[in-house]
Amino acid sequence: MGVLNGAAHLEAQLASIAAQTHKDWYLVCNDDGSTDDSLRLLRGFAAACPGQVSVGNGPRTGFSQNYISMISELPENPGYVCFADQDDIWLPTKIARGLDLLETCDFHPTIYCGRHMYWYPEANRRIPAPVLHRPFRLENALIENVASGNTVMMNASAAALARKAAIRTNGVFAHDWWLYLLITACGGHVRFDNGAPQILYRQHAANLIGSGRAWRDQLRRKTGVIKGLFSERIDGNIAALQAVSDMMTPDARDILDRFAKAREADGLARLLGLYAVGPYRQKWRDTLGFWGAASLGRS
Repeated sequence: MGVLNGAAHLEAQLASIAAQTHKDWYLVCNDDGSTDDSLRLLRGFAAACPGQVSVGNGPRTGFSQNYISMISELPENPGYVCFADQDDIWLPTKIARGLDLLETCDFHPTIYCGRHMYWYPEANRRIPAPVLHRPFRLENALIENVASGNTVMMNASAAALARKAAIRTNGVFAHDWWLYLLITACGGHVRFDNGAPQILYRQHAANLIGSGRAWRDQLRRKTGVIKGLFSERIDGNIAALQAVSDMMTPDARDILDRFAKAREADGLARLLGLYAVGPYRQKWRDTLGFWGAASLGRS
């Protein structure tokens, strides 16, 4: 769990972890320079759960690099690894559900991820994230992240792969998107859970990455695309994959190379090159949005 000034909601998240039906867990927290009561709450939780919690210091270079640093510091035999946000609530079977869906995947790097429940606590309004059915492949991961970090669990093979790659990784926009790219590029598997959401994804004004459902969020996202923010994030993702190209499958290296070269072209050559790669998003209208951005040179 990466933490930064999360005291307002941290206690509820910690309590939900303690209430898991699967009791064999260990929580690693990196505080990234909090100036509120976060450290006090973390240390109190550690005292209440002796032997199950450690509290360290993050690199203070952003939320994503805080998680990347924790991944790079995993033990050589890491076991199963989850990501936790500081302001959500885990439903009691969250860990158990992930373990159930990963138990047959021990020999391949595999990540479990799934739907969450958008939660507006002031009105106690809950909206389940949509069901996703298109294949979870690199062609999807190049332009969309479906592995929401607060739902992710890695099996031991995936965690070991991520640990090795994280040592070479710096500057990606989001650790969970990076992980989705890494797993799909290195021949791993994605177990996406379309069943009942196991996370209450708290929506509030301080969300770094929220639901994006409100019209203001939609407008901000489209404005960001026009300004080139989406393109910059893809640039960072490409650089991160190129840093671990020796770990990727030959097919994935070919896809990444053609995708990167297409994005360097202009006009029709750019669109034809991208079309040959075949990137897609889970929803057709979102895929059309990508092509609209691509036609403007903003993807």
